[in-house]
Amino acid sequence: MATNTVTTVWKENMLFESDNPSGETLSIDAPEEGIENKGLRPKALMLSSLAGCSGLDIVSLLKKMRAEVDDFKMIVHGELTDVHPKYYNKVVVEYHFYGSDLNENKINKAVNLSVETYCGVMEMFRQFADVTTEVYLHEQ
Repeated sequence: MATNTVTTVWKENMLFESDNPSGETLSIDAPEEGIENKGLRPKALMLSSLAGCSGLDIVSLLKKMRAEVDDFKMIVHGELTDVHPKYYNKVVVEYHFYGSDLNENKINKAVNLSVETYCGVMEMFRQFADVTTEVYLHEQ
C-alpha cells in the first residue's frame, strides 16, 4: 500500500509552508486572521486538489483517446456548512472544454471515467459531500 508524507511547518503569524512528495512547496494562510495573506486557504486548497486530480485523469485519457481540445479548465464550487466544524457538504465540478472540433462522446467518456473510476480525491469528497459534475463544450 502506498503512503504519502508531507511536512507542514509554521513560518510566522498564521502562515505555514507545506511540502509535497514531489519536492514542491506551497504556502497556507488563514482567511481574515492571516496578517501576511501569502498563502492558499486550506479548504479552498481541497477544491483545487479535487480539480487537479480529475484534470490529470482527463488530460491523460483524452490523449490516449486521441481527442483534441484547445483548452480545458475546471471551476469547482464548494458550499460550506454553517456550523463548526465547517466542511463542504455540496460540491459542483464544472468541466469546460474549448476547441474547434470537440468530440463530445470522447470528452464525456473521459470525464465519466475520472469521476466514477480513477479520481481518488473525488471518491474522498463523496464520503462527506454531495458531488455533482457538469460538462460544457465551447466550440470556437
